[in-house]
Amino acid sequence: MERIRVIGAGPAGGAAALTALGEGAAVEIYEKSRFPRHKVCGEFLSPQTTSLLRDLGVWPAIETEAVPMREMLVTFGHRQRRARLPEPAWGLSRRRLDELLLDAARARGAAFYRERGAPGAGSQRTVVATGRHSREPKGERLFGFKAHFTGPSSDCVELYFFGEKSYLGVSPVEGGRVNVCGIVPESLLARHDFEVDAMLAGYGALAERLRPLHREWDWLHVGPVTFRAPGCEWEVREGEYRCGDALGFVDPFTGSGILSALLTGTLAGRAATRGESVAAYVTGCRRRLYPAYLASQVFRDALARGWAELFVPWIPLSWLFTLTRPRV
Repeated sequence: MERIRVIGAGPAGGAAALTALGEGAAVEIYEKSRFPRHKVCGEFLSPQTTSLLRDLGVWPAIETEAVPMREMLVTFGHRQRRARLPEPAWGLSRRRLDELLLDAARARGAAFYRERGAPGAGSQRTVVATGRHSREPKGERLFGFKAHFTGPSSDCVELYFFGEKSYLGVSPVEGGRVNVCGIVPESLLARHDFEVDAMLAGYGALAERLRPLHREWDWLHVGPVTFRAPGCEWEVREGEYRCGDALGFVDPFTGSGILSALLTGTLAGRAATRGESVAAYVTGCRRRLYPAYLASQVFRDALARGWAELFVPWIPLSWLFTLTRPRV
């Protein structure tokens, strides 16, 4: 029986473990951090995740808790547009998603170790799902932030683009809560002494939306956030299959992060179990992810140059979701 080691128990690691188990492998999962835990994440399950989660055998459990979203609201400066989502999306906290994936893997026989994992010795293959690893010079680094709120919510995912290179998402999650998550440049945070509430209060539409909400806990922060093309900035080592943010980081402004993690985790678990070469695995991932990475990069450049607000009245909102999604 093939033995697969999975380092990291987030969505990518969970998907890899479940896929490898389904292929008949024995699986070991290693997670060095407290788990499960809240993490900076948009907590948006795009429609394409449904088929992946069904194949992993966890969709029935997720469907009972996830909150459906059928509309999108996009705000650029003083312009707003609302539209129906092409298909329903779902809101579920990262903490609960991670927990459900790990519970399913352990129920199917995976061994779970609360310790730092290392690549397997000898012929044992390893899936690396350890998240982002990036260092950037101070100044224009990007930082993410997130908190849960109580208060008015709906079946709508809301995107607010404000300032240069800044955006924030508002969406419902389980338990009647609202997830608020954003990315902003370091310089903008510094102007407000790194106080997220003070920063957001300076933008009318955002301040109005957040006014009736009550924050449940302190803001979580993560950074610096660096967008990297999939499979471009690390040494390929045979027997080590990187997935999720460890493979590459696509700008997640339309909620493609969890989808990318589940997709690449599934591909990594399958490739590792079947003994596919790492180079072939990476090539397959790039083919599915790279167009979405480029589309996100183009849109971010338009934001930085102040062009996006001019195009909002003319571009179908569905393009934001279809062009920035990896191919499942």
